[in-house]
Amino acid sequence: MKLMTGNSNLPLAQAIAGYLELPLTEALVRRFADEEIFVEIQENVRGEDVFVIQSTGFPANDNLMELLIIIDALKRASAKRITAVIPYMGYARQDRKPGPRTPISAKLVANLITVAGADRVLSVDLHAGQIQGFFDIPTDNLYAAPVMSADIHARFKGKNLMVVSPDVGGVVRARQLAKRLDNAPLAIVDKRRERAGESEVMNIIGDVEGRFCILIDDIVDSAGTLCNAAAALREAGAEDVVAYVTHGVLSGGAVARVEGSALRELVITDSIGNHESIGRAGKIRHLPIAPLLGEAIKRIADETSVSSLFD
Repeated sequence: MKLMTGNSNLPLAQAIAGYLELPLTEALVRRFADEEIFVEIQENVRGEDVFVIQSTGFPANDNLMELLIIIDALKRASAKRITAVIPYMGYARQDRKPGPRTPISAKLVANLITVAGADRVLSVDLHAGQIQGFFDIPTDNLYAAPVMSADIHARFKGKNLMVVSPDVGGVVRARQLAKRLDNAPLAIVDKRRERAGESEVMNIIGDVEGRFCILIDDIVDSAGTLCNAAAALREAGAEDVVAYVTHGVLSGGAVARVEGSALRELVITDSIGNHESIGRAGKIRHLPIAPLLGEAIKRIADETSVSSLFD
C-alpha cells in the first residue's frame, strides 16, 4: 500500500500517514508559468494499492485538477488499484437540478474521477447519500458522527442535551447523532431561504427551553444558517448552543460572523485545509478525522469491513 497527496490538505495527509505508520509517496506536484499542473511520481508504484488523499475545497477547480492528474499519472505508472480519498468533495451541493437549464455538477465530477482512472472512492459525509450512485465504481461514505459523539460525551457529559437540525433536510443526520447521544431529544429549525447564501429563521419545532443545544450539519459555508439558528434557539430559551459541522468551508466573512454570533463554539473537522483566520478564531475548534480515515484505508487495503467502523 502507498499513500499519496496533492496540495489541498497536507497536514491531514501527514496525520493519516502517521496513523498508518507509512511515509507519503515522493511526488512532485507543481505548476507551469501559465498555471498548468504537472505531476511526477518519484517512486515505483507498479502493482501497488495506492490511496490519493485530496480534498476538493477552495480553490476547488485547482484541487480537483490536481486529483485527476495524479490519478492519471498513477494509472499510466501501472498502479494496481487507485483509491481517491476525498475527505471533502467539492461540487457535492450541486446534486440535482434546482431549476431549468442548470447542471448536475456532482455527477460530472464523479464522471471525471472515474474516467481519470480511479478504481474506488472514499469520502466523509457526502452532502447527499445518493451521490454514491453517481460513481460507477465502489464508493465508501464515512460518517463523522462517531467522532463528534465521542467529543460531545467527553466535553458535555451531564448536560441536558438536545440535538438540533438547522433545516428540515438535515433531520436524518441529526437523528443519527441523537441516537449516539443516548437517544437525546431532537428539534428542527424551520427556515425559509430567500436566495443562495442567505437564510431567514421562521420557527423552531420542539421545546428547547433550558436545553443545551447541539446544532449538527455537514457543511458550513457562509455560516448564515448556523448563526441565525443559534440566535433563534437562544431566544427560545436554550441554555447554550454549540455547533458540530463536518466540513468547514467558511467562505467570505463566515469566520467573523461566527465570532459575533450566539454560538458558544463551532466544532469542525480538518477535512478541509483552512486559512489562517480560522486558526485565530476563538470560537472555532478542529476535530481530527485522521484516525477515522486511516482506519478505513487500512480496512480497504486489507479487504475487511468498512461499515463495521460505525457499529
